[in-house]
Amino acid sequence: MNTRRSLRILATTLGIAGLLISGCTSGSSTSASPSASSTPPVPAALNSYYAQQLKWRDCGVEGFQCTTMKAPLDYKNPDSGDIKLAVSRKKATGPGERIGSLLVNPGGPGGSAIEYLQSYAAVGYPAQVRARYDMVAIDPRGVARSEPVVCLTGPQMDSYTEVDQTPDDAAEVTTLSGTYQQFAGGCEKRSGEILPHVSTVETARDMDMLRSLLGDEKLNYVGASYGTFLGATYAGLFPARVGRMVLDGAMDPSLTAIDLNRDQTAGFETAFQAFAADCVKKTDCPLGTTSTADAATRLKRLFADLDARPIATGDSRRLTESLGTTGVIAAMYDESAWPQLREALAGAQKGDGSGLLSLSDSYYERRPNGTYANLMFANAAVNCLDLPPAFADAKAVPRAVPGFEKASPVFGRAFAWAALNCAHWPVPPTGTPHRIEAKGAAPIVVVGTTRDPATPYKWAQSLAGQLSSGTLLTYQGDGHTAYGRGSDCIDTAINTYLLEGTPPSKGKKCS
Repeated sequence: MNTRRSLRILATTLGIAGLLISGCTSGSSTSASPSASSTPPVPAALNSYYAQQLKWRDCGVEGFQCTTMKAPLDYKNPDSGDIKLAVSRKKATGPGERIGSLLVNPGGPGGSAIEYLQSYAAVGYPAQVRARYDMVAIDPRGVARSEPVVCLTGPQMDSYTEVDQTPDDAAEVTTLSGTYQQFAGGCEKRSGEILPHVSTVETARDMDMLRSLLGDEKLNYVGASYGTFLGATYAGLFPARVGRMVLDGAMDPSLTAIDLNRDQTAGFETAFQAFAADCVKKTDCPLGTTSTADAATRLKRLFADLDARPIATGDSRRLTESLGTTGVIAAMYDESAWPQLREALAGAQKGDGSGLLSLSDSYYERRPNGTYANLMFANAAVNCLDLPPAFADAKAVPRAVPGFEKASPVFGRAFAWAALNCAHWPVPPTGTPHRIEAKGAAPIVVVGTTRDPATPYKWAQSLAGQLSSGTLLTYQGDGHTAYGRGSDCIDTAINTYLLEGTPPSKGKKCS
């Protein structure tokens, strides 16, 4: 999948953090919801922040305005210093009465909400939605334009993405564990001041400040993938301030890190089975034309061959097993990427790894000049702060491998070792698994896709059940998230909710 090729795919493929970054975790430092009977007052220590004036300027992108918002670096000690957060908007175009602001977030954690806004949401959302909402985005703290977390140089990141993540002996385990330590140490060295303050709870508090500064009584919000956890966290903190909220490709905040990673492993297995079932029907399928089981066997054989002998890519880098696995994973997010994956696999079988390397690079947001966006750095920083690590050390991983391999014979071993990444994190976690009920909040629409690889459908079912006002909307299909994927049924239901405030009927399913 080339994320630069499809802006919508770019916006919604951030739910897992690569195979070397355990991804799509949740957690929060608070589980209690304040009473929704009245809006809680702004704490006195935050008055100056809520009273600031946003100074909008031209962004250099037609139709968009930009500004910078100040927030306390540490909400527990607001006098300890500020953090500057980047915000962008495109004002409602009309016709029709303006409803308010619609804040959007594409997920990650680590995805740039401003890039999503300017590249897709404010130009690709339905015209009737854009007509009546100011489309708004804030890059979360530590992400993109909001004082980004930085961990490794480009060459260091290249080495990081290439390391063997299915270690076969003690020496390879030591190398992998050392790679995680180097990554964590790089984050501490380059971003140590901000590292303790990029949690989802803090970003949710930033969103409430922005809501107030925009002049909105309620927060209207569309979040995808990790953006659903961010939205749910906001609802838990400020239920009385929830407006119209869509959580698409939902996460389950009640799960531990190891359960989240294992569930996601199963999600990618489901997605692969759908890809394989489609592939084997084609005469040119590089994984055979007999059965999905045969396709899985051939893919595992390719991974084993790459582990033993990385292949040329036409680049100075060679395609390793880890890069090849990431390339396959990248294409699981959207079925429109399946033809590209078939071509890339066929090339790899002939000794040309360029196709899978391209997919992997797009996933890691590696630029042609060898530098990386900060997606993966921010991803680890947020995930490792939001939940206790899945594993305390490398010794715990082998015991968990069978469970991961049961979840996915193809990807399980790699995903199990990927979940080791937070073991060496320099900042202790501030969040814990918990249910989010958001009692008293306005109706919240939770969207789940039945064969979603990154956020399994059962997570949406769970979150909708936890939220006191949650309504589950189901998309029976493939790929990650549902809104804007071509289902008129899904889009109509969400558009109606955003424009009229009427949630879908209970149990509504679309295909």
